[in-house]
Amino acid sequence: SQASKEHFKIPVSSEMAHEKAQSHDSTITNSEVPSYDDGSTLFSAADAPQIVRNKVPMRRKLAPNPDSEEPFDAKEAQVLPQIFISNKTYTYDERVALFCDHIIGQCSAEDADEAISFYIIEKLASKRYWTAVWKTSPEVLLVNCDIGDLPFVGVLVDVNCTPCEGKSLPLRVSVSVAEPYSSNIANLPRELVEDVLREHDYSVPILDVYPIQGMGADVDNIAEYLEHARFFYDFLWRDWDDEEECDEYAGLIEKRIQLYYDIQDGTIPGPISERYRKTLEEYRSKRLDLTKFQTKIRGEALPGEAVECWKKYYEMSMLCGLLKFWEDLRLRSHGPFYPRIYKRRKGQRTSGRIVTHIVAQIMTTDMIKNFSADTLIQQHDSLSAALDSCFSGDTVVVFPGEYHAVALASLTDDITIKGEGERKEVLFYSDPSHDNFVASKASKVMLMNLTLVQHGTCDGIVVVESGQLTLDNCVLKCQGTGVCVLTGASLVMKNCEISGAKGAGVELYPGSIAELHRNEIHHCSNQLAKDSKGSQGGINLKVLPQPQLKLTDNHIHDNHGYGVTILVPDNLYKASEDLEQTASGDKNETDYLSKALQKLSLEITTNKLESNTKGDIGLLRKMWVNS
Repeated sequence: SQASKEHFKIPVSSEMAHEKAQSHDSTITNSEVPSYDDGSTLFSAADAPQIVRNKVPMRRKLAPNPDSEEPFDAKEAQVLPQIFISNKTYTYDERVALFCDHIIGQCSAEDADEAISFYIIEKLASKRYWTAVWKTSPEVLLVNCDIGDLPFVGVLVDVNCTPCEGKSLPLRVSVSVAEPYSSNIANLPRELVEDVLREHDYSVPILDVYPIQGMGADVDNIAEYLEHARFFYDFLWRDWDDEEECDEYAGLIEKRIQLYYDIQDGTIPGPISERYRKTLEEYRSKRLDLTKFQTKIRGEALPGEAVECWKKYYEMSMLCGLLKFWEDLRLRSHGPFYPRIYKRRKGQRTSGRIVTHIVAQIMTTDMIKNFSADTLIQQHDSLSAALDSCFSGDTVVVFPGEYHAVALASLTDDITIKGEGERKEVLFYSDPSHDNFVASKASKVMLMNLTLVQHGTCDGIVVVESGQLTLDNCVLKCQGTGVCVLTGASLVMKNCEISGAKGAGVELYPGSIAELHRNEIHHCSNQLAKDSKGSQGGINLKVLPQPQLKLTDNHIHDNHGYGVTILVPDNLYKASEDLEQTASGDKNETDYLSKALQKLSLEITTNKLESNTKGDIGLLRKMWVNS
């Protein structure tokens, strides 16, 4: 009961895109944030003010009687000019050099705002006066209006980019309405805009202004500097950064840049990055909800208000903890895949008996006519019940139908699961609320004559954490990554079909083993980032220590990237590069591929590789990062 709102005081945050960089009352919302779809282009066409303008029925925000309609005879605003859009792209190394070395350097998280402001001020000295589009949230200018899907209100302004004296961070600049009066809302009264700007001393956050085209090279450079700052707050900054100690903040930013590119190029599959994004949005929403609740408390908080504050605070804190866990471990340690099965192995029954489990709604004598007389049979209505009853050595026979089973994500005992009838008639569907679909760490697991359909799970459709998994005559319809074989694990796959994976159809981690016979792997890696360098193709091998792969009579076709991609760290052939400074880049690449094939225990015989966008077998040099 003694708690006051000061006990819960935290930095203001919201769904707004540039929370730390802009003021609370004039920031734009997440729906306006540049999408950066390919991970490299600074601007997108979506950032440009809309040419097709809206007309909205409005009531003046500053009217003496806010409930009364006020007619306006104002002249219609003209169309906004095009803002500057850069075509320049940035690689991972370039962004690391920019943000970690140049901007952040030795700064702590608490000094990040100041570092960004200094970086911008450094460039503003080159051109003090220019014209830009001021973008702000519709709520700043419009109240009691049906704004529909209007993402922002844009007004053409003249900018005096001499930083406003006496203003605390975030950095603000002076603006005035430019001639001719222009807006993306045709009937937006100029008088209303002037009133709002006057309320704010004609100063707005600098990240709310977007320089227009045709202002010269100096202004174009300023636009790029501003977009770098927006990128920082959109993708690299976290609300909790300045609330916790971090010995080397630049190192943390470097990891987030790597995370950003891993998401963009598909190293982290789409489902897990989408879940992370949604959780981050929920966290920001909870934080905004808490902040708004705090501002409504006057004086000492009442007991009920204190309880509600704590409730909102802990909801936000739990989401914050989950996000930090994903960043620090799940998304970083071993990419999106690392052992996470904690279920204990049952082993064999104390009696030593082996049971065959029948999965069917109704069991008939025809179902068991081929079983031997001494077979112990147990019938189950659901696949989950059958798997929960299994001990090592058991067999699960699944009759035609559609099934879900969370237990498939934690196979710890040596069992065989096989479909009865045509493989297309026995369908297993993943549970979108779980990370794994099929994951195995038993010594020997077999899946036979099945169709696996992946929906929403984050990891590969099948993950072999340890031991050996055999896939025989199965169809794998992927939505995330395909089959992933972790370090020390083994996969035998024969007569199977894999398609639709956003990453590689089969991904072999360092030190893994795989034998693939008579399989079809096609249309994988087709939904990865637009950067073709990130395409993982049909089969992807991560080297050091070398995985072992044996391929026989497989058909690998129509994958985005190589049919077989060998992923090698950048520095693997550094020494030979230094010694062989030749002009024949293609020849060197061929030599490196030949050396890689020699080092790998790779047997490729009688396979058909065709119509893969980059060729049959290729070398992709890339440094993957482990925390």
